[in-house]
Amino acid sequence: MTDTRTDTRAAALDVLRTLVGRPDADFHDGQYDAIEAIVDDARRALVVQRTGWGKSAVYFVATKLLRDRGAGPTLLVSPLLALMRDQVAAAARAGVLAASIDSANQHLWDEVRERLDRDEIDVLLVSPERLNNPDFRDGQLPGLIERTGLIVIDEAHCISDWGHDFRPDYRRLRDLVAAAGSTPVLATTATANGRVVADVAAQLGGPDEVLTIRGPLARASLRLGVLRTRDQATRLGWLVEHLRDLQGSGIVYALTVSAAEDTARLLREAGYDVLAYTGKTENAERETAEQALKENRVKALVATSALGMGFDKPDLGFVVHLGAPSSPVAYYQQVGRAGRATDSADVLLLPGAEDEAIWSYFATASMPTEEQAAAVLRELDPDRPLSTPALEALVDVKRSRLELLLKVLDVDGAVRRVRGGWVATGEPWTYDAERYERIAEARRAEQQHMLDYEALPEGPEGCRMAYLQRVLDDPSAAPCGRCDRCTSAWYPAEVSGDAAGTAGAALQRVGVAIEARKQWPTGAESRGLPVKGNIAVGERPEEGRAIARLTDLGWGGTLRRLLAPGTPDAEVPRPVVDAAVQVLRAWDWAERPVGVVAMPSHGHPRLVDSTARALSEIGRLPLLGALEAATSGPPEGAGGASLARLAGVWSAFRVPDDLRERLTASTGPVLLVDDAADSRWTFTVAARLLRQAGAPGVLPFALALQA
Repeated sequence: MTDTRTDTRAAALDVLRTLVGRPDADFHDGQYDAIEAIVDDARRALVVQRTGWGKSAVYFVATKLLRDRGAGPTLLVSPLLALMRDQVAAAARAGVLAASIDSANQHLWDEVRERLDRDEIDVLLVSPERLNNPDFRDGQLPGLIERTGLIVIDEAHCISDWGHDFRPDYRRLRDLVAAAGSTPVLATTATANGRVVADVAAQLGGPDEVLTIRGPLARASLRLGVLRTRDQATRLGWLVEHLRDLQGSGIVYALTVSAAEDTARLLREAGYDVLAYTGKTENAERETAEQALKENRVKALVATSALGMGFDKPDLGFVVHLGAPSSPVAYYQQVGRAGRATDSADVLLLPGAEDEAIWSYFATASMPTEEQAAAVLRELDPDRPLSTPALEALVDVKRSRLELLLKVLDVDGAVRRVRGGWVATGEPWTYDAERYERIAEARRAEQQHMLDYEALPEGPEGCRMAYLQRVLDDPSAAPCGRCDRCTSAWYPAEVSGDAAGTAGAALQRVGVAIEARKQWPTGAESRGLPVKGNIAVGERPEEGRAIARLTDLGWGGTLRRLLAPGTPDAEVPRPVVDAAVQVLRAWDWAERPVGVVAMPSHGHPRLVDSTARALSEIGRLPLLGALEAATSGPPEGAGGASLARLAGVWSAFRVPDDLRERLTASTGPVLLVDDAADSRWTFTVAARLLRQAGAPGVLPFALALQA
């Protein structure tokens, strides 16, 4: 037995050295322990180690050894297929051939299947969502499980309800592990507290069956700091003035897409080579941006959490956060991108006053409600599949939330994905309110941890790294001797008037487009709406404008406060009027409006009416009147699915006779004024009514854009 294990270690070391390209490479503490448990003992192992420790080396080396012993291919489940290019290329150099089946390479699926059948693939990479694709789940997965030599679950914290990502597809991996029988299983993650570790181990078979290898989280190269600034202009001004002083190239994280895009634009205007990287960035552009950062051709990527797990640049010099992530797990995972192969890397958090509001929005957006689940189950039939778009037409649930809800119901056994869509299984199902409240409570606790992290006292007892280690249940927590609490502030706190002024001017920039709807939603006839297909050109609004998005760094805060629930309805503030006038002056409309029309508002009637009057007076445009509300309450369907929102506003307005007379006599487009635009169906329906009443065109204007 000893000789066999000695042979295993020697063979493993040869593969490792080929993999990393260094003849003197050796295993980090715990790496070979995991490999030995998998290869020699066919055990299940959970590896919790900081980013850069070499978790991918464990599963690629183990795969090579198992394949050399005649085992079948490894099945690697990961949400990071697009970010595993470097690891896959390194594995190929070590003789481990990997291929993926994902939404981006559909044209290669048949070839991958044929190579699998010929046993030419060592590692098959799939996303957790792929496991529930009907063709893959029913046609390929059973046979693959029978012959697979190793199952790897990457970013395994997602299995747990207590992980920082709410990913229902990961919950079905418990069934995959159960079906694997005696096949060895490896789960890896860089970020997990004790509760997550225990939960994942339980789902892999229990603490007695699972070898857990957990290392210290602290990285000696990281120098942590928190800088509170007076306001947003000062915060962005600091970045404009001091980004060039940060060593090397790095990442600037923002909490929202619009904040990332706005910050990237500001920094480019200040002379920095930066690129935005968000969930809206196309895959090809993401790959280009990643490569530019790796090759130090840009100073930074200004990114949302879309650039997170799996990005590999060992010499990343800094990570700056404009606004705090909502949990220490998410924060540590992002700062762990830096300083992996350098003696020093700077990590600075610049908190924002808007952070808690953003945390609250994202927390509520990710959890399904009991009413939504009940509506979906009422509409699904055991024998008649419904596609997601068709189901969306029947329930008042927005597409992104509906897709999440269907995954939850699928994992719970209440629905099943089949060819053609979704069916009900007939299995009894109840809404687990207690479970969701436990998750929500955990989220609130994590948010408080981040607020506490920002307010740590001076001195070693307030060490930032030690605090992160403690809340992540790392028993090796100790003062780092490098952060701004252990020593003094290593970053300049001052911001020049010029830099703050530059940032302030950018924050005061106004004007975002409101795109016109061009098609009616699928299934409108099922709601009794007499429309389908393209919206007639003669009934559409033109492209509109808003002062800003509610998520914008600058005007977003002002508009959020103005439109917040509970804010008393009042006359429009003068600064908001001035901002609206700036938008109108810069609007490159094909034809200037000839009059102003106000929308009826249940929540802010004085605000909308006074805005319309002010723009009429300043623009010297006649105030033609206002649409009337045809119902006593607010339009139905706010915040729901597209069709439900259209149905909610379809009969909500009418054109009064006096306004109809003025529209008939108008010679140009009218400016249609409202407080906020979200789904754009309110503007679409209102514009259709106005154009049918004689308006030659409609130019929508809202104070705020909600998305």
